[in-house]
Amino acid sequence: MNKSLAQLRQDIQELDDGILRLLNKRAARSVEIGQVKRAHGVDVYSPAQEDRVFDFLSKSNTGPLNDPAVRDIFREIFSSSRALQGPLTVTYLGPEASFSHLAAIAHFGRSAELAPAGTIDQVFDRVERGTIALGIVPVENSTEGSVGHTLRRLIATPLDIRAEVFLRISQCLMSHCARKEDIRRVYSRPQALAQCRNWLRENLPQAEQLETTSTSEAGERAEDIEDNPANTTRFLVIGRGKGERTGRDKTSILFGTPHIPGALFQSLETFARERINLLRIESHPLRERINLLRIESHPLRDRINLLRIESHPLRDRMWEYLFFADFAGHREDEQVGRCLQDMEGRTTLLKILGSYPRGEEPT
Repeated sequence: MNKSLAQLRQDIQELDDGILRLLNKRAARSVEIGQVKRAHGVDVYSPAQEDRVFDFLSKSNTGPLNDPAVRDIFREIFSSSRALQGPLTVTYLGPEASFSHLAAIAHFGRSAELAPAGTIDQVFDRVERGTIALGIVPVENSTEGSVGHTLRRLIATPLDIRAEVFLRISQCLMSHCARKEDIRRVYSRPQALAQCRNWLRENLPQAEQLETTSTSEAGERAEDIEDNPANTTRFLVIGRGKGERTGRDKTSILFGTPHIPGALFQSLETFARERINLLRIESHPLRERINLLRIESHPLRDRINLLRIESHPLRDRMWEYLFFADFAGHREDEQVGRCLQDMEGRTTLLKILGSYPRGEEPT
């Protein structure tokens, strides 16, 4: 005989009571873990450990909850657990409700302390000064490519990439005008305007496009209008500390090559030899004087020291190109270590930006 609605609700209440007791038991263990971390100087934030737990949960999940739902639930459990272990403040490109803010919530959960910053520079500056532990910045968009300002700051920052976050982006038009024909100005961030270039040209040809520091700022001064419905932005979590291996990692590097034929090919040849999957490579012009003295040395598998960066002549050579690259693997993997060791002898500049768990890309 089927149970009545009241009986089913009673069953749910008993299950909820059991879940609550288990959550509090888990929270008590989290407090103990926090005490051990503080005693050994270990960071509260551990994206590698969280990724391992997500992987375990995915393999253990038998439904009917799907994996994304399980991740959403446990993301908030992780967020609450981190808050019990110690305060964690994350700065992002604000104001509140910006895409960077949404990416921060998606990765850190709602128990983290989130602090808005007015510019990408302010995000980097706060974390570099140590006033805030972590920052989150946009680095590339599937429609419009890389965010140049973030790339420029990555060149000289002493910070590491700790994690990556993918966020599906939907742009909307907000106006008090009753008719589109009456709109004279459209305000938004340059990347957002570019992502809607075709729609704006076809629907608002008369409107002047004016840039703001964020999409939220534009909203403070809604029909979906992005050109690509699969529009996605990738964000980076930046901070101090090296990430642990998870088995599904990504490493980002910055390198320069001499001005001779075949230099780029020779620099990348080692990836094919070591059978390492090169995920992304992008050239970046050095159009301004960037003081590379700020770059910290990075030992590669305790064998190679990049202190030679400190006297690198690129800081005085305008319009030369550097290359940003992402590849599969972790800096502590044996084949990655060999690859980086070989690259060190073939490049004029090599900087490891970070090894971190690969983010979940939207399907």
